[in-house]
Amino acid sequence: MAAHALDHDLQDLAASARAELVREIDASGAWAADPVWREAFEAVPRHLFVPYYYIGVTGGYERRRCDESDPERREQWLRGAYEDAPLATRVHEGELLSSSSQPSLMAQMLAELEVEDGNAVLEIGTGTGYNAALLCHRLGDELVTTVDLDPEITDAARRQLADAGYRPTVVTGDGARGVPERAPFDRIIATCALHAIPHAWLAQCRPGARILAPLATGLIVMRVRDAGHAEGRFLQTPAYFVPLRDGTRSEPELQDLGGLPRRARGDELFRFLLALTRHGLTAYEAYTLWEQERHPERDRFGVTISGDRSWSWLDDPEGPYAWPLS
Repeated sequence: MAAHALDHDLQDLAASARAELVREIDASGAWAADPVWREAFEAVPRHLFVPYYYIGVTGGYERRRCDESDPERREQWLRGAYEDAPLATRVHEGELLSSSSQPSLMAQMLAELEVEDGNAVLEIGTGTGYNAALLCHRLGDELVTTVDLDPEITDAARRQLADAGYRPTVVTGDGARGVPERAPFDRIIATCALHAIPHAWLAQCRPGARILAPLATGLIVMRVRDAGHAEGRFLQTPAYFVPLRDGTRSEPELQDLGGLPRRARGDELFRFLLALTRHGLTAYEAYTLWEQERHPERDRFGVTISGDRSWSWLDDPEGPYAWPLS
């Protein structure tokens, strides 16, 4: 049975569960910067994009599916589809390969993208297609392009998008290279973790374009000046996504923290600092800076791309604290 072929009772449940999800996101303040996204989340049915997903259980994952023969288990699948939580959608040998992001985080990212009517948007990391559907609802199919490396993911996303009534351009390819044949773009949003912002994206942006991407367990928002220059700061929000290329979910490789105080080893902001500066500071140097600057929040950090150089920085791109990015 297809994900959208719900009986009457489940159709009612889907509508009420979606309305409750919207209320939760509303209460979180995620789209305070652009409340127009509320309408998109009210309209786009998330359950069409997660015909099955996995939940963590002792010893691995349990699969929930839309075609369960047990009515109670189908209802459990449907309720889970509308929880404000990330949903694992592809798992191989215990490793997470793809997921549907937490809706409130998606809402915040879309609001921070600051789209305007007529903007052409490139999404890096198609996933289930749900985020592309939200963009299509806001902007129209013809202005949305989404790319993913895995043909199985893009094929499934095309079907799910069509079932929901949306037809953006879905491309199978390396997101790090962008989609030059669909350029120029006014906005680029990545839903996969990066180690640096690919220079190729800048060349595919109009001057003044905005890029939002997960980087070093944070969210960087950059303004593009031209094909050779972009700059921006991190939001305060933490962000953990499946990486862009290798298909395994992990934080950026960190150095051995064994010699550092326990409170630093377990601190999320310190681990963000260490991930961001791993090409410029040892763990001890990062710890010294962290203490000296009184545990700086993410929004004090930024990234600059200029010519063939990319670097991260604290407070000032030309200040004393700057580190190369890979």
